[in-house]
Amino acid sequence: MRSRNDDIRRRIEKRKKQRERTTRQMETKLPWTEDEERYGFERMTSYESGPVDEENHPLFRKEVFIFKVLASACLVLVIAIMFRNQTPELDSAREFVTKSMNEEFQFAAVSDWYEGTFGKPLALLPTNEQKSEENRPVESKPQYALPASGKILEDFGENGQRITIETGQGAAVEAMNEGLVRFIGEQEGFGQTVVIQHADKSESWYGNLSEVDVSLYQYIEKGTKVGKATDYADGTNSSFYFAIKEGEDFVDPIQVIQFD
Repeated sequence: MRSRNDDIRRRIEKRKKQRERTTRQMETKLPWTEDEERYGFERMTSYESGPVDEENHPLFRKEVFIFKVLASACLVLVIAIMFRNQTPELDSAREFVTKSMNEEFQFAAVSDWYEGTFGKPLALLPTNEQKSEENRPVESKPQYALPASGKILEDFGENGQRITIETGQGAAVEAMNEGLVRFIGEQEGFGQTVVIQHADKSESWYGNLSEVDVSLYQYIEKGTKVGKATDYADGTNSSFYFAIKEGEDFVDPIQVIQFD
């Protein structure tokens, strides 16, 4: 009888030791028990530590990332095709894109700041000639070049936007100062027009052109040929429109440039 009781106690102790051993092994694998598991729920995924699963990570989804890349590529392609295809139907869309880009980022102003700070033209806005800091004169006010030699037929007071300059037949129209070609196309009251944005954020407008010799977003030097004035029907002379815009307002070019 006594031996049987001892045998039962040994079995109980053996089972107890097996349970303790099993419990220790589980605690080694799972150092703590999550509240979800304690109450019978599945353990929730944590992103605070451990390897990152890109597909399930809340801050990164491969499908969304690929969609954004493809959408960006398509947008760039559409805009490139729109500017390559110079059809009149797309003029308003091109004008909107051009205006939006220049309102957000002043290309000519950044180029002027970069050149003044580092002494070399900005690579994205190349100039035709490398300018030397030693030969660059210090000026209190910018010196502008005449767009073309001729006489004023219509002054600023007659329309409040531009002046009309009469030149010799087939005369070239030149940029009054260096800057970025911001717009090429038809403008109401100006006809075929080239708009150049300068470093001080002002703009010079050259209208009523029969030919255009610059390209959109080209960075040009002072005196660069912008285009050609429109010839008169009788073949005697030519004329073009010239305007200067500062901010949202046009100013009288005669106040800025001394005409003969």
